[in-house]
Amino acid sequence: MADTMRAFIACEFPKNIISAIGKVQENLRSYRLKVRWIRPENMHLTLKFLGNIERKVAQRIAGTISESIKGCGPISISARGIGVFPSLKRPRVLWAGLAGGNDALRKLHRNLESDLERIGFPKENKHFKGHLTLGRFRGKADPKQLIDAIEAFEGFKTEAFVIDHLILFKSELLPAGPLYSKLAQVTF
Repeated sequence: MADTMRAFIACEFPKNIISAIGKVQENLRSYRLKVRWIRPENMHLTLKFLGNIERKVAQRIAGTISESIKGCGPISISARGIGVFPSLKRPRVLWAGLAGGNDALRKLHRNLESDLERIGFPKENKHFKGHLTLGRFRGKADPKQLIDAIEAFEGFKTEAFVIDHLILFKSELLPAGPLYSKLAQVTF
């Protein structure tokens, strides 16, 4: 098992954006939602979860990312509003949405899916919706509290920022929470 690791491909958010989203998390706590909050330093935009990979495959994946970003320039985007997956009746994930650049993100995601499929990673069948996970629900949510929280942050929006690189991350699941380490960074 030592020569395998959990990995994913993601975009990082600038510190000022993470700080703004951290304040949203703090304010959301007053709604007493049963949520396990994501630590701000762990926030990112996942483009592809790879699962367990062999260490020796990491460089090949980085090369594939380089191919996938050809024709995709830097993407200007902002975080905006909050919502839940999969539905208000059965929420599992509380997220901040993204505004601007969504078509470019979807194109990048499609490129990654196709290129990674060629080297043995199965395509996901679900529709890609770029988001930033704020927390995961720990049980049933009170629908009224949840709707109140979503409506209260309907106008939330960060300043625009640019995504100009992708990162291949290693993910270690520890008792205190996941620890992410950069394996490779590919710039547009």
